[in-house]
Amino acid sequence: MSPKVQVDQYFAALERLKARGEPISNDAVALEAGRGRGSIKKSRPAHAELIAAIDNAMTEQQETRVAVNPVPGLKSDIEELKRRLDQSLDREVALLHELYDLRAKVNQLSEENRQLKIGRLVPVK
Repeated sequence: MSPKVQVDQYFAALERLKARGEPISNDAVALEAGRGRGSIKKSRPAHAELIAAIDNAMTEQQETRVAVNPVPGLKSDIEELKRRLDQSLDREVALLHELYDLRAKVNQLSEENRQLKIGRLVPVK
């Protein structure tokens, strides 16, 4: 098989991988073309154009994944949720302190009230 036919098979394999949205690499193109891993070599002048096309396709694929990837948007949502959680926990701690203070005040007033009732029941001499 002539090198030109092999390179054409590699280009056809590259187009199939792009159409299916599969990960693109030199080895992936070689396997898709029915060749073995490592059969696309930089040392072969006939493969120079093919390797450049594979590199461009890999770059485009990575850029597309970054553009489509929702993770950056989710990261800002996670940060916002963490901030709101911290605010909620701060409010809860403040309310617990207030509850503790109010219970202490109720206990103090209950004790004062009890003392006043006991004072009324004790006969005056």
